[in-house]
Amino acid sequence: MGWDGGTEIWVGGVNTWECDEMGHLNVRHWVAKSMEALAGLAAELGMPDAFSGLAPSTLLVREQHIRFLREAKPGAGLTARGGVVAMGEDEARLLIVILHPDGTPAATFQTVVRHATADGGRVFPWSRRIMAEAERLQVDIPDFAAPRSISLDPVAASAASLEAAKAMDLTRIGLGVIGAADCDAFGRMRTEIVMGKISDGILHLLGADRGLGEGLGSGAPRIGGAALEYRLVHYAWPRAGDRFELRSATAHVEERFRRLRHWMVDPHTGRPWASAENVAVGFDLDARKVVRLSPEAVEAIRKTTRPEMAL
Repeated sequence: MGWDGGTEIWVGGVNTWECDEMGHLNVRHWVAKSMEALAGLAAELGMPDAFSGLAPSTLLVREQHIRFLREAKPGAGLTARGGVVAMGEDEARLLIVILHPDGTPAATFQTVVRHATADGGRVFPWSRRIMAEAERLQVDIPDFAAPRSISLDPVAASAASLEAAKAMDLTRIGLGVIGAADCDAFGRMRTEIVMGKISDGILHLLGADRGLGEGLGSGAPRIGGAALEYRLVHYAWPRAGDRFELRSATAHVEERFRRLRHWMVDPHTGRPWASAENVAVGFDLDARKVVRLSPEAVEAIRKTTRPEMAL
């Protein structure tokens, strides 16, 4: 199943240091590569310096919908193609597809961006020149990039707050500070950092055996985890020195997967920086396949779910 739609906007590969204990490219670095590809797509739109410190305007990432389709291991070559799905007055939905060398889609990113001033982040309309380039770059969303288990309904205002997290007794999976290396040329937190912080803290929510250990019995395979689908929404962009707290919960569970939700909030003001939802599975590290939860594991996890937690 190859895909040759859109325009080639990035060529690269997978470094060993970008991979995690699962032996494949970590979600943080998938997002980082999508952001490199986004810069390539911006150039095609006529904004070659969109992410340069001297840029008059940039693309603010409002949200991403991500499908992880086929893992990438150390040394793998990857390319990305992309285009414009839809464009409004000052906002656009863009598609980026990262591909293996044989053309097989590895991951897809529906990325919603806003056209904004680089310094203050003030949103303003696209120019006619950019709108014309967008027509040339028009693409449709292929089936493999469409949402499967996560709704893309608009989120007008986030439900996330530290007060609500405490009221629901959501698990704290991260607490720290945004460093200078976490920020882009404009001093704003880079898009992949939210994903990275969730990845760093996920075992605080799932446990070392990801809820699978007791249900697998003796002679169990080595178990890890994998994300199949993600939706990541940004509400504000912290800067170096700003603190963050991550609170998470399982919203739904069945034998095939768990639906997880995450809130990144400012622990001082309680206001949201970002929120995310993802579909997670247990992963047999030797057979490289999904492991199903036992009925006992499903029941145990179900007792801890917080279905009322929303983005």
